[in-house]
Amino acid sequence: MKRNVPQEIESLKALQEFTSARIAIGRVGTSIPLKQSLEFKLAHAHARDAVYSELDINNLTDVLKQFDLPVLHLNSRVNDRRQYLQRPDLGRRLNDGSLDLLLDHRPETDIAIILADGLSATAVNENAVGLLQALIPQLLAAGFKLAPISMVEQGRVAIGDDIGHGLNAKLSLVLIGERPGLSSADSLGAYLTYNPKPGLTDEMRNCISNIRPGGLIYKKAAKKIFYLTSEAFKRKLSGVDLKDNAGLLESH
Repeated sequence: MKRNVPQEIESLKALQEFTSARIAIGRVGTSIPLKQSLEFKLAHAHARDAVYSELDINNLTDVLKQFDLPVLHLNSRVNDRRQYLQRPDLGRRLNDGSLDLLLDHRPETDIAIILADGLSATAVNENAVGLLQALIPQLLAAGFKLAPISMVEQGRVAIGDDIGHGLNAKLSLVLIGERPGLSSADSLGAYLTYNPKPGLTDEMRNCISNIRPGGLIYKKAAKKIFYLTSEAFKRKLSGVDLKDNAGLLESH
C-alpha cells in the first residue's frame, strides 16, 4: 500500500505545539526542505559553540552579589577545553589551589551551591541566576544555611563532591550546562547530592534537567529542587532511593 506521506505529516503537526523537536518538517523528494536543512545546520553550529563557550565570570560575579553570599572562583584539574573533552576524570576533581581555597571557608553549612560550565557554559550564563532568584529565597525561608557560591571552570558533575566536602556542607547542588541538543544548546541541569564526598558515583545523585525558559521554567525547577532538598535532609540520603513524589502529594 502506498503511504500518504503528506497526510501523515499533517497528522503530526499538532504535536509541534508541545515540543521543539524536529517533527512534521516535510520533505522534498528524499530530502528535507531547504529551510529546515539550513535550520538544522544552524542548530548544529549553536550546539558546537555551546560546548566551547566559557563562563562569563565577571558578569556572574557581579549579579551573584544580590544573594549576599561570598563567591569562590575554582578550577578543576583540567588545563584546557581539549583536555576537558578527552579526560572527563580530570573535570571531576578540583586542582590543588582550589582545594586550598576551600580551607578558608569551612564553617558547617547545609547547602553548597556550585555553578559549573559543564558542556554548555552558555546554559549557566543565561539560566543559573534566574533559577537561583527563584530558589534561594525558599531555602533561606526554610532555615537552610548556605555556603559560599562556587563557580567552577572546566567542571563535571562530580566536582560537587570535592566542593561540598571541602565546604563542610551537608548537601551539594551543582548547576551545570548539559550536553547541547539540536533544539536546546542552553539547557541547565541541577544535581543534588546528600553528604557529598570524593568517590561517590552517579546513583547517589538526583537530577533535574532541561531548566530553561523553553523547557522547565525557573519557578517549577526551583520548586522541584526545594522539594528534593527538603526530603534529602529529612531522610538523610539522595540518589536512587530519593524519589520526586511532589506531584503525587499534590494530587491527594
